Amino acid sequence: MKSELLGRCAVLVLLALPSSQAAVAAEATAPTAKWDARFYNPKPDGADIELPLPCNGAIVFRKIVVPVGGPLADLPIQVGQEGGAYSFIEKSRPAYIAGGFTETSADKKSRSSYYLMAKYELTTSQYLALATLANGDSAKCPDPQAGDGRFPITGANWFDAMRTAHLYNIWLRQHAKGLLPQEDKISGFVRLPTEVEWEFAARGGINVNAAEFAEARYPMPDGKINDYEWFGGTQSSNSKINRIGVLRPNPLGLHDMLGNVSEMTLDAFRLNKFDRQNGSAGSFVIRGSDFMQPESELRAALRREANLYDEDGEIKDKTVGLRWVIASREMTSANHVKALEESYSKLGDGQVSSDASKKGASAVKELNTLAGTVTDKKLKDQLAGLEGKLRASNQQQEEARDQAIRASLNLGAFLCTKLKDDGEHRNLLRSVYKSNCEDGNSDATCERRKQLLTSHERRVEGVTQYYASSLVDAATLYGGDNLTKQVPVLDKMFEQNKQLNGLRPYLTTYWSQQKAYLSNKKIDRSAWLDSCMAVNK
Repeated sequence: MKSELLGRCAVLVLLALPSSQAAVAAEATAPTAKWDARFYNPKPDGADIELPLPCNGAIVFRKIVVPVGGPLADLPIQVGQEGGAYSFIEKSRPAYIAGGFTETSADKKSRSSYYLMAKYELTTSQYLALATLANGDSAKCPDPQAGDGRFPITGANWFDAMRTAHLYNIWLRQHAKGLLPQEDKISGFVRLPTEVEWEFAARGGINVNAAEFAEARYPMPDGKINDYEWFGGTQSSNSKINRIGVLRPNPLGLHDMLGNVSEMTLDAFRLNKFDRQNGSAGSFVIRGSDFMQPESELRAALRREANLYDEDGEIKDKTVGLRWVIASREMTSANHVKALEESYSKLGDGQVSSDASKKGASAVKELNTLAGTVTDKKLKDQLAGLEGKLRASNQQQEEARDQAIRASLNLGAFLCTKLKDDGEHRNLLRSVYKSNCEDGNSDATCERRKQLLTSHERRVEGVTQYYASSLVDAATLYGGDNLTKQVPVLDKMFEQNKQLNGLRPYLTTYWSQQKAYLSNKKIDRSAWLDSCMAVNK
């Protein structure tokens, strides 16, 4: 294929040029006609974030939101999968995700984080445009239309991907200042994704619910798998690479995440040992299946080791491509470092349990005080080590508590919708019964109508009791401070998930009732029912 040959030539050019020439090459790019959007964004969307490329090209990214935004805050997730023949490679394990960039909600009440991920796999035309930064020859700008450069670039190795990203980062700073997202007024940078960043996005992030996130593939509504992903066989790719953006995207708006070409990550390959990774690191990790593999290989947990070299030299894999992310530095400013230090000092420094009354003494503080009275250095070191272990244990319990709080708030919002539906149906039955069976209008159906009304009134009463019990239990168990911190996190999850977005006003209602109870300890089932029924009216 012509585009593949051009891509391989570009790889050789990139490897041949010293990095010191990158800035000079950046100045050599001559203007050409701007690319038609179909060559870099065939399925445009209002949430797309576009960055320029040399040769008047472009590349499109999507925001991957993580609903936590404070210093050292991250979201616990599960990556991998249980079962299967290759548990030592793909076994489910705990992981944590956060974005390098933070943003404040429109009402200024919460902060979340995000990173950016390329909407499509990097194409041959985009790669050749970036190659001009290395060869310094603007005459070699690709014509995406002439060469149909909409196919993903393959045949590049990990070092090519990193080198190309490096040259692009320099070019962006010279020719597109202010377009990269910033944290603490410091611009982010383009790189390969980590494994966790890739899998979080491949599963649909917070745009899917917890059950959907745990499935082998992201949800594919109103379509078959071959409407969303390319895989081997006559029903899909027919063992041929395909253009970007032909099929439907995943819930985050990302195309071809599980198929077409496998994708490089930043991480070295490690094997799994149950809930942790093995200490030995090999080559790099590639994620996702490709156009040669069967449908059964399309899963978010799929990972394998890519080889950089064989006995004859460099390996160029025709089924492996790449997709970039935009990340931020962790240590962005002196103020941020101070905030990190303060946050770290508080990790695991609260109650060992989720005691909302705060009556118990902090064991960590007691241990720290005790260590301050000890003069023996060995014993002091032992106490310091014990304090660290206790903090880690506390932190794990606090993270589990926060997940339980979000589950409780989720249940409360859902029960509020249940109260609304059941209450409205009860009112309808009351109205029908009154018009047909009261004031001398009784007929043969009235006995049955009365039974239905009585049954539904009992149902509403039961749901109201359960709602009130859940609200009171959560308020008593977790306390206002803990609940307050998790409400905006769950609200952000609802905001991003189209299926759950309608729960946001019910969450607001439930939380307002819970705050009132925390303040006055008054249980008002009737008022709580009425306020849920008033949502969206």
